[in-house]
Amino acid sequence: MFVRTASERDLPAVSRLIGETLHATNDVFYGADMVGSIARALYSVAALKTAMHRPHSEFLVADDGQAIAGVTFAAAAGEDARVVDLLGLFVRPELQGRGVGGMLLQELEESFFESERIQIEVDERNLRAVGFLASEGYEPRGRRRDEALQATLVSFDKSLV
Repeated sequence: MFVRTASERDLPAVSRLIGETLHATNDVFYGADMVGSIARALYSVAALKTAMHRPHSEFLVADDGQAIAGVTFAAAAGEDARVVDLLGLFVRPELQGRGVGGMLLQELEESFFESERIQIEVDERNLRAVGFLASEGYEPRGRRRDEALQATLVSFDKSLV
């Protein structure tokens, strides 16, 4: 398994992987219809292409030579790039817990060597994500209610210095 920069030709497979992962993780919280709508709106090939070409961003995949096992992407939160928004980290459901997410996250964090902090929000009910982030050194910083999702999101961040 190796981590590499994603290319546009990866995007159809990445979009499918994200959809599968979102359904496996979030159908229980939001229902399959809502998760499908989120996947189509935020993680279509066109939306991912836009994310891939965002300024001050990184878009990485974990590849075993035959298939993409995971994906992560992040971008500077502001013009000075001191803070990075971790916009997504998805690992194929059957490969979760095998080090793929940690490998992707480490490479992503190292890509932003001039930044000070990285941040992400996750649904507090997603205990696997909450536990993973804590195990990777992320600390909870606050909570906010997202009325559209009918969920409480926990903000996590990690120092990069």
